[in-house]
Amino acid sequence: MGAEWGRPAPVEPATYRDVSVDAAPRPVLGRLDVIAIVVGLVIGAGIFKSPSVVAANAANEYVLLGAWLLGGVVSLAGALCYAELATSHPSAGGEYHFLTRAYGRRLAFLFAWSRLAVLQTGSIALLAFVLGDYLAELLPLGPNGPAWYAAVSVVVLTGLNLAGLRASTSVHRTATTIVLLGLAGVIVAGLLYAPPPAPVAPAPAPATGTPAFGLAMVFVLLTFGGWNEAAYVSAELRDVRHNMVRALIIALAVITLLYLLVNLAYLHVLGLEGMRATEVIATDTMRAAVGNAGAGLVAALIVVAVLTSMNVSILTGARTNYALGRDFHLFRYLGAWNGETNAPSRALVVQGAIALLLVLIGAFSRSGFETMVHYVSPVFWLFFLLTALSLFVLRRREPARPRPFRVPLYPLTPLVFSAMCAYMLYSSLAYTGFGALLGVLVLAAGAPLLLLLSRNR
Repeated sequence: MGAEWGRPAPVEPATYRDVSVDAAPRPVLGRLDVIAIVVGLVIGAGIFKSPSVVAANAANEYVLLGAWLLGGVVSLAGALCYAELATSHPSAGGEYHFLTRAYGRRLAFLFAWSRLAVLQTGSIALLAFVLGDYLAELLPLGPNGPAWYAAVSVVVLTGLNLAGLRASTSVHRTATTIVLLGLAGVIVAGLLYAPPPAPVAPAPAPATGTPAFGLAMVFVLLTFGGWNEAAYVSAELRDVRHNMVRALIIALAVITLLYLLVNLAYLHVLGLEGMRATEVIATDTMRAAVGNAGAGLVAALIVVAVLTSMNVSILTGARTNYALGRDFHLFRYLGAWNGETNAPSRALVVQGAIALLLVLIGAFSRSGFETMVHYVSPVFWLFFLLTALSLFVLRRREPARPRPFRVPLYPLTPLVFSAMCAYMLYSSLAYTGFGALLGVLVLAAGAPLLLLLSRNR
């Protein structure tokens, strides 16, 4: 029999040891774990690619640095909104849980479907392609080397998460430490030991006015993306009412400071014109500062950074799929929790299989990374906007609910964040190509599934 619409779907008992629908997430994470998750997920490949594009759309050095500072402020505003939602409604479902309470199961189902088929799996695939490109530079495997590296990384990291939350977070914390030490090395080399900027041919002057700065902010906020994933471990965080807010604020403060210092190092070595002219800004900075050995070090650092981001994307994505299986009979297979490893094993396996399929699709395109970015962006900003607006809905609908943390300057803070989400949604549609259409079509494919669920109510 089908699930009754509006109620959690019954899930069949587990057929193998220690995997049961009666098991549930346990609060085993501390504040430092969540800080490491957020910092490790946000500081990925973006800071090694985006600054040159941001520089090309900044009128001068002050606008460049101001854009990165603004990115930190906007991200903090969003984090404060998420902190209120996560502490008032802690759940392994994260945004899926917030959207369910605010808008009902139909829209929440579309979000969970898009996260399974577009958002998280697409993000895992695009990170895998970045990893594959850099590993192919260090250890070439022929023309298909990047795709092979991408596929293997998805399999290995999914297996790591199947081993359990503790194993995954331990590796993640170590990798995050390596990334932070590497970034510190770039900052020190750029600010203290680099020679004066070498003259370069002037790059075309950036466009003036709001459109150019808006394009710069698209890449800035892309580089800040990922802090919202902390919501997916809220049910596994000890003392969530206090630790979630502090973890988000500390993590974003650290990230903003690092991004400002890294851009100052790039400016010190290359100058604004040099930043605009390069495609490999971190490599050129380290080559100028300490020679070719520094360029190799950056490549290795990027590999570790991307591995760290992929690991957290796999960890958090599977938890939404677990919540989808708990609530909808059609996906009941995903709603089993492995009590021994404290991980949603089935959801991890299915997520890994879809990510591998997207890697295969990307392997046949001109640029797997760009295709996956286009595929993910519009759907991501649509649901980010709806989550931001859910704060207003839940405040009005549940006025008596305890809220251990209330977003400051309400309603101004969530209004500013919502406006930025709306602008980013517009930009993701305006600046992307066929991949965006494909992502929207996959989202729309969830409509027939909704119809099927309605008929089985």
